[in-house]
This record gives sequence, structure tokens and C-alpha cells, in this order.
Amino acid sequence: MSTTALPPKTGMNSASHRDPYNNNCYGTLLDSDYIPVNLPVLDVNDFNERIIAGYEDGSGPGDLPADLSTARSLIPAGTAALRDFSYVAPEIPLYITENCTGCMDCVTECPDTAILGKVLAESDLNTRLEDVPEEDRASFEYQWSKTRKYYDGPQKKGKEGGRFAIIIDPSKCKGCAECVTVCDDLALKMVAKTDETMEDIRKNHRYFKQIGPSDESYINENLLVDMMLKERTHVYVGGAGSCAGCGEGTALRMMCSATGLKYGNEWGIVAATGCNTVYTSTYPYNPYLVPWTNSLFENAAADAIGVRLRWDQLGWAEKPIWCIGGDGAMFDIGFQSLSRLLASGQNVKVFVLDTQVYSNTGGQASTSSYTGQNAKMSFHGKKIQGKTEARKEIAQIAMMHPRTFVAQTTCAHMNHFYKCVLGALEFDGPAVINCYTTCQPEHGVADNMATDQARLAVDTRAFPLLIFDPRKGNTIKTRLSLQGNPAVKEDWWTNPKTKEVVDFIDFCRSEGRFSKHFDKDGNPSEVLQQSKAERLENWHSLQELAGLR
Repeated sequence: MSTTALPPKTGMNSASHRDPYNNNCYGTLLDSDYIPVNLPVLDVNDFNERIIAGYEDGSGPGDLPADLSTARSLIPAGTAALRDFSYVAPEIPLYITENCTGCMDCVTECPDTAILGKVLAESDLNTRLEDVPEEDRASFEYQWSKTRKYYDGPQKKGKEGGRFAIIIDPSKCKGCAECVTVCDDLALKMVAKTDETMEDIRKNHRYFKQIGPSDESYINENLLVDMMLKERTHVYVGGAGSCAGCGEGTALRMMCSATGLKYGNEWGIVAATGCNTVYTSTYPYNPYLVPWTNSLFENAAADAIGVRLRWDQLGWAEKPIWCIGGDGAMFDIGFQSLSRLLASGQNVKVFVLDTQVYSNTGGQASTSSYTGQNAKMSFHGKKIQGKTEARKEIAQIAMMHPRTFVAQTTCAHMNHFYKCVLGALEFDGPAVINCYTTCQPEHGVADNMATDQARLAVDTRAFPLLIFDPRKGNTIKTRLSLQGNPAVKEDWWTNPKTKEVVDFIDFCRSEGRFSKHFDKDGNPSEVLQQSKAERLENWHSLQELAGLR
């Protein structure tokens, strides 16, 4: 399924799309000058009133006609904003304002755009509170905290203090509790859903949407984590059908936010078949506010080249194109197409959702899977204990292509992630970002642990961070940076709190996909020891390339 893939000549979303804080659809209408005669114009209002309404009341799949928009697999932009997931979990996060520091970790890491943040001058907030019904005013005002970051800091500089708020969107929250896990300040806790609690949360969310955008004078442009306080970064509106706590969902949100910061909605996506295309286009719901289309595992990169060339012909060379895919599209069946894209020099940015498994087909092993990993097609049995081959390293392979920007990052390392995306966008050529994305069901990881697992993957050398920027020099050593990894000159990192060495075995011990490799006393198998050695060998190669060995 796809959104309308050809943007109008006056801007890709020049036709009206509605404020992301209103519970309405975001529509993108095509300019008729660019529509082939046999392509129907999609009436967004009709789509909302007839098709979305039909699916909401359950009559859609059986009663709606197979019209032209369905035949063309068209879904308007942002229709997933109307989707309601409030029924899927028994608990929901509750905000404790007195503990909040405004760090934005919860807003950033939420995979479903279910937590939104704003900051307003205190006098502006007080004025706008007068529009809130008196009986609800105290409850809503409690959502606005006085943090050192936004309130005390500005006051010390002679400016009025800013009040900061986060709000829970009950229609998007799936109860994964990742926000609670990443909050080191204990400013969020999970509570049971009761009629009274949900009524308060819904009211506060409605008032939050109506109160207007953040006062950007309180947003520090040097703090990349604050970008989601700006409405232009809310390109991924939530409502996608991804699993609770999905690591891919957070990665896509953050990538969209960073791109939206620079380009608003003036860019596009070509996505390869995979989980990401399923949960973002479960008809009739689409969480993106930008034009996008999806192709097959094997040719998404080629598809992106075609779109790039056509956009360049139309004079849209400055509009970025992201090619998104997982293990199949970039490591395996689509690898040749990716290689051709990188060799072509085309200004296309590639974003790899690296789950180390074919999640979309039920957990098959891929060449990005780790040695010893238990997966379909590589089952752990008596004679063969999981996957036997070593993991393919897409970053090193991409670095060997002519003049290509390459990075490996995770959502847990937020500043590093944003620097990778912004660096790729600034680079005038092909770029590849390989992002570690936890797949909870296939990895045997709890819903709330995607961020922790991504951080552990880096700490244990399972997935090293790197940035390879051809603009930095003429040698691999000058171009490659391993900054962000712990103990970059050592084999393994030693936890300063426990004084214990942290290695790949510790990573495996935390995930279900490696559970069969440990005996009743917790001792790892010989296969897992070999996998540990392979991960260290990969780390040594990176150290050597970066001039650290």
C-alpha cells in the first residue's frame, strides 16, 4: 500500500493537511497537472467519511465497493491519526510532573507517537488556561511542570520561565511501558485503566492539542533531543499496527523527525517489503505525512533510483528520498540492488532496520543474524545449534563503495542517531544508516526493553556505533569514527559500577533467541563462545580501520 507518490508542483503537501494536534485526518491531494489521465484523484474527505468510518464501525471490509483508489492501493497521508488502540492494554502511563526534568527521553523513544511534549511561557499558559473549563483546569495545569531546563534556566538569564508538559495520547498508547523504563527520573508510572483515569487522560489530551504549538524561543537548537517539541517534526503520526514497544517504530519516528526538522513534509519514502510496510499501511491506515510507496525486497533500491531521477527531472533535486528496508532488502535478496544504488552515486539515503531476523515472515534467519541465533531455517537442535554462519557486516561493505556516507547507530544513543541522520541528509550523495532495531517477539525481549537492548548491543560489541564520512579525509582512518562506543581502545567494556567486564555473552544471556545455549548453571555453549570470538574479531577490524590498533 502507498500514499500518493507524486507530490503537487507547489510542494508535496501544499494541499491542506490539518494540524497534527487536531483529531482529524492529514490529507495530501495531488495536483492535477501531474496526474496521468488514468490515475484517479483521491478525495481525502470522502476517504475519511466513507472508508475510514466504514472500517471503524466494522462494515468496511464487507460492504465497501472495490473502487479506483483501492485498486491503485492509495491511502491518504496521516489517516492512522484516526486509529484507536486504547483497548489493547490494561495499563497506561501516568505523568508525575514534580519528578520531570524535561529530558525528552520518553517523547523520543515512544514507538507510537503516544507521548507528545510542549513548552510555553508561563504567562501564555495562564492565559490559555482560561479557555479550559473550570472543573478541568486544575487537572490540566498539573500536566505543566517547572523544570530546571525550561523554567529555572531561562529565569536565571532574565527571561520568563517556561512551563513544560508531556501528554499521553490514549488512542495511540499500546501500554508497552518503554517510556517508564527509559525515564530515570521516575516521572512516569503505569497505572490501571479505569473509567475515571481514562476520562481525565482524554480530556487533558484534548486540551493539550487545542492549546497551540510550543514557544520555540525555549527550545535549544543545540539540543537535538528537543526537536520533537516542534510540530514540523511530527511526520510519523502514530497509529501504526506495529507490536507493542516495536524497536522499528521508534527508529522510523526519529528518522522522520530529523528529516522533518530540515525539510518539513517536502521529502519522500521508498520502502521495501517487510514489517515496516505492513504496520504502516494496514488499509486504510497510514502514519506518514509524506508521500511514500513500497516495493519488493529485491528492488526497493532500484525503485528509489527511479524516483530520484524523476524528481530531479521535475526540479526537485533538493527534496530527500529515504529508501527503507530490513535484512532481506539490504543484506540478502536486495543486496545487489543496494550495491548498484551506492555505486550509482545517486543522492538517495538508505535506512536499514536491522533486526537480525526476517520478522515479517515469522523469524527466519538472515545474513544479518548472529552465529548461534535460534531462528526459523536455523533451528537450534542437537547437532546444529542455531545459525552457523557469521553475520554479514553491511556497514563495512557499504564503506567500500565509491564515496558513500555510512553509519551504524541505535535509538538508545539519541544524539548519535540524530547526527547520523542529519549527516546523511547533508551529504551530497548516497548514504546508508544501519540502525539496530529490537524485535521483541523474535528476540524474546519484553515490550518495554527495546531501548535497553539496543544500548546493551553497543556495550557488548554486538552492534558497534560508527560514522564513516568521506568528507573527513582521504583515508579510511580519517573518515571512520567509533566515537560513542564505550572503551573504544579496549576489547571489552568494564562496567564502572560492578567492575565486571561486559561482553557478547552478557548480551546473549538477556535474549530468548540465545536461551538454549546456556545450561542449567548458566554456562554458555561452545557455539556461543565462538560467536563471542567472532564479535570481537569484528570489533578489532573496526578498531584497525579507525586507526585505534
